[in-house]
Amino acid sequence: MEYLKLLGILVVIVGFALKIDNILIIVIASIVTAIVGGIGPVALLQTVGSTFVANRSMLIFVVVMLATGTLERNGLKQASAALISKIKGATPGAIVNAYGVLRAFFGAFNVGLGGVAGFVRPVVIPMCEGAITSKGLTPDPEHMESVKGMAAGIENITWFFSQVLVVGGSGALLVQGTLADLGYTSDLVQLAGYEVPVCIAAVVVTLVYYTLLDRHDMKKYCGKEGK
Repeated sequence: MEYLKLLGILVVIVGFALKIDNILIIVIASIVTAIVGGIGPVALLQTVGSTFVANRSMLIFVVVMLATGTLERNGLKQASAALISKIKGATPGAIVNAYGVLRAFFGAFNVGLGGVAGFVRPVVIPMCEGAITSKGLTPDPEHMESVKGMAAGIENITWFFSQVLVVGGSGALLVQGTLADLGYTSDLVQLAGYEVPVCIAAVVVTLVYYTLLDRHDMKKYCGKEGK
């Protein structure tokens, strides 16, 4: 009889297989689990409420993913590619670098743009493809793999170095805590001041490297240098 409490999982699997509305599936699965588990309506609502409060940061992530998926289904990729195709001289490397500068700037204020899954894949990558197709060329699979690597790399590098610039942010607190364990007293404002030139140097080196890599890839796969 204990296995009946797992009936809600079966509801989720069947619902996804039949492509039923996701929210409706979750609601039905919750109700079914409550019924077979002997949970009353009040207890169910209390459980849902406490879980929501305890995992609200994860809920934000889920909402972003759902919103991204909905936008993709309604032509987000096509719109991104069409937008960038209007810009003459755009190359995948230039787009990735522009995104990197934007990412570093907002990262310094602890503002996220969605990361690889929420922004790079549905927006930046289609823009890079549009930059190639706007020249009358067909994107080479190997070339696009290189572009994906650059886009993911610029996301990780800019976020890694810029998040420490936020006074009181998780990155700065981690560094301060690590130094404290080693016997060093540090000030968050002072740490941010030290990190500024490090962040700028890291971003500049990455931009230069990706510019050179982009020129190499454009010449190799498209028969021309990106300008």
